[in-house]
Amino acid sequence: MMKQAPVFDEIYMNYIADVSAIDLNFVSSRLGIEVDEDTAVIPFFGIPHRVSGKGVMNSDGQRPIHAVSVILCKYLLLCPKEEPSISTEWIKYHSYKDAAPFAGGFRNTAEMPISNTFSDRLDDLKHACGKLGGIPSDAPFNCDLAIRFPALPRLDLLMLFNDKDDEFPADCSILFEKYADSYLDMECLAMLGMVLAVWLKNGPDYSAGNI
Repeated sequence: MMKQAPVFDEIYMNYIADVSAIDLNFVSSRLGIEVDEDTAVIPFFGIPHRVSGKGVMNSDGQRPIHAVSVILCKYLLLCPKEEPSISTEWIKYHSYKDAAPFAGGFRNTAEMPISNTFSDRLDDLKHACGKLGGIPSDAPFNCDLAIRFPALPRLDLLMLFNDKDDEFPADCSILFEKYADSYLDMECLAMLGMVLAVWLKNGPDYSAGNI
């Protein structure tokens, strides 16, 4: 198990206690996930994770980075009681009404790191996206690369990337389905973008630090 700072361990254990009290059968039908006895099996960027009152485990049987554990627990705990209205509209993070406190952090920890890491490395970015289940998107946006990620069941992300040229630096935008805030709160949506940036740079087996 990855070593976590005490404060992160306390947060983690509180979430696990909350998860142990929910009805996984209801949650599974609403979210479209599998339940194996007392454990929810949730694909996260295409990688199966197991969540139960005993803890969160990745595909290697290890506790993932803190941000992933929080996102997966909140995904179960915030399961909508009714199906949200489905929309084909993609929106930027700051467009959500409750996003303001986290919008700057989202730009600095999600979009900018991807822009900086993969500037003039378009082929490397394509390869990294494939490792996280990303598929080319036909969304009507003018960019060098548009990749759709199945971040969680019923919650996709769309990454738009323009590589640097003679006039402009590389730039990345991460868009969400309009109804994404029905499944995760603003903090967790921001963390979702951050995890994408970290995993694109370091690979999905990254396990250093307390993020």
